[in-house]
Amino acid sequence: MKDTNKHQGLRNLLVKQLKEKGITDKNVLDAIAKIPRHLFIDSSFENFAYQDKAFPIGADQTISQPYTVAFQTELLQVEKEHKVLEIGTGSGYQTAVLCLLGAKVYSVERQNELFKKTKNLLSKLTINVIPKLLSFGDGYKGLPDYAPFDSIIVTAGAPVIPQALMSQLKIGGRLVIPVGKKEQIMTLLVRKNETQFEKTEFGDFKFVPLLENKN
Repeated sequence: MKDTNKHQGLRNLLVKQLKEKGITDKNVLDAIAKIPRHLFIDSSFENFAYQDKAFPIGADQTISQPYTVAFQTELLQVEKEHKVLEIGTGSGYQTAVLCLLGAKVYSVERQNELFKKTKNLLSKLTINVIPKLLSFGDGYKGLPDYAPFDSIIVTAGAPVIPQALMSQLKIGGRLVIPVGKKEQIMTLLVRKNETQFEKTEFGDFKFVPLLENKN
């Protein structure tokens, strides 16, 4: 599991590219500059790991393109010690970004193959990216036993916003979720009180689907 000066140089170029695309959060950019993305994907893609592209990671899932990771993370406005629920652990790359920001990350993955692989990978990385909890289960249900959360991030396309996730968000908390079937609109919900949410929509994105009752 090598991370070389060459990889660091490629990460620096990636960060420059993300800045040019409009990412401004210094903490998010710093996290992306530190995380060895090439270790989160198949070694056959290593030479392309720092391109701003998504790649397959097995089990019909993908590692999101770095811009998407940065964009969603920036919307979350993560602060140190925030409790963050991540729906869709996937490769663990987004998980690692959240951990490096100082969040207490609770992550749910429905694919057992990925769950085991990613849990093993995160435990071996030399940077400190150990989440509070990695859970194998149905992302639609969230993790009610650990709620409320300061923020929730969903890394798969949902046809609707799951009510369970809305209920697990603390007042003032932020839920970032791509909503739609074939293509998704990145959506931010901010919880104003027990019953009211402020909704903001951003551009079109494309994600693998968020599946209910399947794992």
